[in-house]
Amino acid sequence: MTIARLGKFGMLALATACLTTSAGAASKARIVRLSEVEGMVQMDRATGDGFDKAFNNLPVIEGCKLRTGKDGRAEVEFEDGSAVRLGPQSELDFTHLSLGDDGQKITDLQFVSGVLYANLHPKNSGRKGDMAADQIQIDFGRESIVVPEPAHFRVVFDGKRRATLAAFKGRISARGPAGEYEVSEKRGATITFAKVESEAATADAKSDTANAVGTLNPAKSEETKTDSENVSAAKDDAAKSDSFVLAKNYQENPADAWDRQQSDYHDRYASSAGNAKIESPYGYGMSDLNYYGSFTTLAGYGSVWQPFFVNGGWDPFQDGAWAFYPGAGYMFVSGYPWGWMPYNYGSWLFLPGFGWGWQPGYWNSTYGVPTYANPPARTKALTSPASGRQTVMVGLGLTAYPAAGGSQRVTIKPGSAGFGVPRGLISHLDHASRTVERTSRPMTFAAAPPPSMQPSASMTGFGSPAGMSPMTSAPHRSAGTAPPSHH
Repeated sequence: MTIARLGKFGMLALATACLTTSAGAASKARIVRLSEVEGMVQMDRATGDGFDKAFNNLPVIEGCKLRTGKDGRAEVEFEDGSAVRLGPQSELDFTHLSLGDDGQKITDLQFVSGVLYANLHPKNSGRKGDMAADQIQIDFGRESIVVPEPAHFRVVFDGKRRATLAAFKGRISARGPAGEYEVSEKRGATITFAKVESEAATADAKSDTANAVGTLNPAKSEETKTDSENVSAAKDDAAKSDSFVLAKNYQENPADAWDRQQSDYHDRYASSAGNAKIESPYGYGMSDLNYYGSFTTLAGYGSVWQPFFVNGGWDPFQDGAWAFYPGAGYMFVSGYPWGWMPYNYGSWLFLPGFGWGWQPGYWNSTYGVPTYANPPARTKALTSPASGRQTVMVGLGLTAYPAAGGSQRVTIKPGSAGFGVPRGLISHLDHASRTVERTSRPMTFAAAPPPSMQPSASMTGFGSPAGMSPMTSAPHRSAGTAPPSHH
């Protein structure tokens, strides 16, 4: 992976002006969020450079690919708060992320192999009239899952011969060469893909094709064409022999408990009581805003959000990175676990006596570079790299949490704004913030997730063995005490 670092006092060559157009302006392209990264996770951002190390908050666009290692887990959050998650040793390709003519979201995913969880709630599903419904399809092997209404389910696919489905909530519809079927809530299904009669014929056909092209022998070419047609027919026959078996229940998977913890986190914080309501058409990142900070109503400014654990020396652009995307150029990616919505919509502003806060709004398109107003005199212009495609780190850079099984304690420093604090790790993070603010020194907290996020045994596949740790903390990297440079 090619990564450069942009120091606080030594900067690379930068563009002389900020990016003024949005990354998705005048197009039907969509940008969704890589919202959680644990352990070894890599992403291909469709730049032509292959897979690189993945970090929290990286944008995901059409053509991106995501894969996890033996200890890796990842979550991608869609605009409405829906999410797909990958367990260890899995790969998912985002083949189609776009908007239809009527504004409906069209999502087509290619699940290559591994363990996939989907907690989806498509807009306008099941409604009658002229309102266009979102279209969500997940392909694997020779099968496709269509999600016509809200559903939470799991797919396990070995990449070749066998797949299992488990519908936790709602129902899912699947179709393939062998027909269409539906998996109801709390039911499962097993799909067996028939083997092509002679896979060697495929290799022979490719070899014959190469020979025919090399010798320009018409007779040989015709023979090769016949062989290829025979192989195609064999595949079609095998596809028709694919089988599926519906079951009244399903078996648990080792990653089920983690999936349930992530779902519980979003259920608990997506519309947290006591926090200000904002008129937003989007749901991604809302859980993190409610967990890592709070809204305050300020005279003349309305509702303003501010993260916990900030002080007068902190600013929202001191830690992150510039990541390159084809068609969009460089985009600023925040290093903070809550750093999605405040960097893609609305505007940051600085108020004396209050510090930096985020004003919601400007929902029409996402930003490549976040906007801000009334900055302190020490603030330097936030500008993107002038050229290149390498990821350019700023300050402490980006975050990716270690695999499960690590320390269950986390140290938080004043002015850190929650950098390095895994989501849901500490119950009542606001109380921890007041403690750190009162003492003005680093404090260490033991993991105590909310009761709803504690793992529990369940016959429906959500449970986990007794004693399993609910979440993993990361060694905290604190923000510097000196006012940072802006990039």
